[in-house]
Amino acid sequence: MGGPGEDDAQDFVEERRASRGMVDRREKRTRAYVIHPEIRSDADRRAPEPALEEAVALAHALPGLDVTGGDIVRLPRIHPGTLFGKGKIAELGAHLLAHDIELALIDGHLGPVQQRNLEKEWGVKILDRTGLILEIFSDRARTREGVLQVEMAALSYQRTRLVRAWTHLERQRGGMGFVGGPGETQREADRRAIDMQLLALKRQLAKVVKTRALHRAARAKVPYPIVALVGYTNAGKSTLFNRLTGAEVLAKDMLFATLDPTMRELELDGGLRIILSDTVGFISALPTELVAAFRATLEEVLEADLILHVRDIGHPETAAQMDEVTGILTSLEVDADVPVIEVWNKADLLDADARAALHAEAARRDGAIVVSAVTGDGLADLGALIERHLAPATRDDTLLLGWAEGRALAWLEAQHVVQERREHADGYLVDVRWSDEQAGRFHVERARD
Repeated sequence: MGGPGEDDAQDFVEERRASRGMVDRREKRTRAYVIHPEIRSDADRRAPEPALEEAVALAHALPGLDVTGGDIVRLPRIHPGTLFGKGKIAELGAHLLAHDIELALIDGHLGPVQQRNLEKEWGVKILDRTGLILEIFSDRARTREGVLQVEMAALSYQRTRLVRAWTHLERQRGGMGFVGGPGETQREADRRAIDMQLLALKRQLAKVVKTRALHRAARAKVPYPIVALVGYTNAGKSTLFNRLTGAEVLAKDMLFATLDPTMRELELDGGLRIILSDTVGFISALPTELVAAFRATLEEVLEADLILHVRDIGHPETAAQMDEVTGILTSLEVDADVPVIEVWNKADLLDADARAALHAEAARRDGAIVVSAVTGDGLADLGALIERHLAPATRDDTLLLGWAEGRALAWLEAQHVVQERREHADGYLVDVRWSDEQAGRFHVERARD
C-alpha cells in the first residue's frame, strides 16, 4: 500500500512528462541565447572559447530551441545578487530584447536569487547549466529507472529555488499532520510538497533498483567479465559499442545522444566472451544532483572488471575532458585496482602525420590504443588488448578423446582452446591451452556424454 504523497508523485511525474519542464516543446520553437561567464577569480575556469562551444552544443541538444548564438562575458568577480554588473546586465538585456530572445542560458551555476533577479531585469526565462542538463536528461530518459532518476534530480534542484509552483501537488489531508497550521509559510508548504514527491519517487526507484540487482545477480552466474565503456559525452562510446556488438544504440553527433545503459554479450576474436556495457556520457560540471541520481545506473561501472575510457583524441580539450571523467570515476568510488584502457577514438578525423604520432605515443604506453569506431581501424587490436587484460591464467594439457567423443571435441573447438589435434590408435590426442575454469566445465560436459 502506497505511503503519503505517492499518488501526488505519480500526478507530478505525468504532469512533468507532458509539459517537459521550463522549455516549450510544442511546434513553436523557443529563441535561445547562450552566455558563458568567465570569472577571472575562478582558478578552475576552463578555456572560454571551447567552453562556450560546448555550451552551445548542449543547447542544440535540447529539442524545441532555436539557438541564435552565444557570447563570452568576462567578469573580474561575481556580483552576489545578479552575477553580472549593472552595465553588463543592461548591455545583455538590450541584445536579448533586440533579437527577441525568450530563453537565456547561463553556462554556469546561478543561485535562486540571481536567477530570479535576472529574469526580472531581462523579462526572459533563465536556465543555468544544471537546469539545461536536467532538461536534456528529462527529454532523453527512456527506461522507467532513467525517468525516475531524472525526476528525483529535478526535484532536488528545484527544492533549492522554490517558487509558488508546487502546492497544487499537496492534497488536503486534515487532521493527520500533513497540512501545517495557519502560521506556516508558503515556502515551507512548497518544500514539504517537494519532499513528499521525493520520498514517493525514492520508493518507486527502490523497486526498480531491486529488480536491477536481481538481474545483476543472475548475470553473476554467467562467468563472463564485464567491460564498461565510459567517457566524455560525444566521445563516440555508442558508435564504438554498435561497431563491436552490432547493436543499434542511438549514436549521433550530439551531446547526451543516449542516457540509458545498454549491455550486450560479445565474443572477441580470441574466443573470450564478455559483457559490454555502454553508459551515459560525462561532462564538465556535471550536476551533483545527477551524479547522485544516476549512481544506480552507473553501478555497472562499479561492477566492471575492465573500463574502456573512450576519448575524442582530436578534441582540443581532450586532456581536460579526461580529467573530468577521471574525477567523476573517483567520486563514484570506482575501485582503483580495476584496469583502465584508454581508447583514443576518432583517429579518422586526424591527418596522417597526427595519426602516426598518436600510434607512436600509444606504443610507448601501457593500456592505450588508437582506433576509429567509424571506420573500424584498430578495433581488432583493441579486442586483443581486452583479452590480454581479462584472459585468465592458462595451462597446456594433452587430452585423449575416444572416437565416439565427438561432442567433447566440438565443445573444445567452440572454446577456441585447441592448439593441435592428431590421430591416435584409441582416438584423438588433443593439445589444449585453457584455464582452470574451462577445464572444469569440460569435464562436466564430458561426463554428460
